[in-house]
Amino acid sequence: MKLNQSSLPFHPYVLLLISILSVSISSIMIKSSDTPTSVAGMYRLYISVIIMLPFVPWKTLHTTGMNKKDWGTVLLAGLFLGLHFLFWMESLVYTSVASSMVILSLQPLFVMVGSYFLFRERITTLTMVCLIGALLGSLIIAWGDIGVSRRALIGDGLSLMGTILVSAYMLAGQKVSRKIDTNLYSVIVFFLGGSVMLGYCLFHDITLVNYDSSDWTYFLLLAVIPTIFGQYIFNLLLTSIGATTVSVGIIGEPVLAIILAYLFLGESISTFQCIGGSLTLLGMGMYFWMQSFDGSVAKYKVD
Repeated sequence: MKLNQSSLPFHPYVLLLISILSVSISSIMIKSSDTPTSVAGMYRLYISVIIMLPFVPWKTLHTTGMNKKDWGTVLLAGLFLGLHFLFWMESLVYTSVASSMVILSLQPLFVMVGSYFLFRERITTLTMVCLIGALLGSLIIAWGDIGVSRRALIGDGLSLMGTILVSAYMLAGQKVSRKIDTNLYSVIVFFLGGSVMLGYCLFHDITLVNYDSSDWTYFLLLAVIPTIFGQYIFNLLLTSIGATTVSVGIIGEPVLAIILAYLFLGESISTFQCIGGSLTLLGMGMYFWMQSFDGSVAKYKVD
């Protein structure tokens, strides 16, 4: 089965759910590891590239309609992705997962503003209300834990920078997504992003080897779950549903993280989490429902 811009194996919203579920695991994995975040991020992307290389249609390099400006956008996307992982993963060292989740949920607002100026995408008042409702729900979810990070302004600042950078990455990807095969695009930006973190490690003299087997397993899991089943699918969906809708879906990440913790870790669900999660799901559900009626989900076919 070949995935590209013109064919999807499932409905875009099903793929979006899979990708959000995959990336929701990453913060827990990063928080529970002692390896340098820059090393984990570097191997996360490099291993993803190695796994995906056999599926890249290199022949399309000669048939793509990309010009120099488009290739410059791809280079910027790789830079943005590498810096995003560098800032956001490092923020988890200083601040709580809950606080980082709230800041990351601001991504749709940045993407929406960028989409208006870059692609002239307009948003209705009702759609904005749904988005604000979903964001409010995300804030309520973390309200009980947000106090942990009040003194961790550095971590919150790093998370905010990471959110801005991943928003720019999404917008850059949407700009060129119809001109380049998704597999080829993902391999290029993943390699460039990993190289950004490699440069950071070399500059700060961070060791690249001498890690335990458990650490290498951790790197592999980061590559397969949140990167290939997360970031790659996000790239795949940019053509069919656009960066704004993908970003709105990411608001549901805290809700999924809470559900996973309840099912697999036996953690209880607080009143704040229950109310906030319900509000987030309601706002997201209304947003996607309206998008499906106004034709924002492009036609797709199943191979």
